[in-house]
Amino acid sequence: VQLVESGGGLVQPGGSLRLSCAASGSVFSINTMRWYRQAPGKPRDLVADISSDFTTNYADFVNGRFIISRDNAKKTVYLQMNSLKPEDTAVYFCNMYLREIGIRRPKDYWGQGTKVTVSS
Repeated sequence: VQLVESGGGLVQPGGSLRLSCAASGSVFSINTMRWYRQAPGKPRDLVADISSDFTTNYADFVNGRFIISRDNAKKTVYLQMNSLKPEDTAVYFCNMYLREIGIRRPKDYWGQGTKVTVSS
């Protein structure tokens, strides 16, 4: 199983980006999907998560600016980021708690990260 993120880049303050993370390989089912971020010299923080029933949760710093969504058929999670600020600059990682085909217990998988830079 592999998670591949895309959509990062350089954006001006106030701009928007949409991150995507797709799972591939022998995926049987996906439970919770999450986005984390890590700025240089700081710990990795949870940004948002979405459960299998589409319940969402957001970190306080999101403050209504981001939207997490998922497409189960595509095994993909998205993060729409609006009104971006310089302090949103970080590497963004996706995480999925999923079951592989033929394996009873789900476990965590991580993407390689996509860099988001918010700067004028």
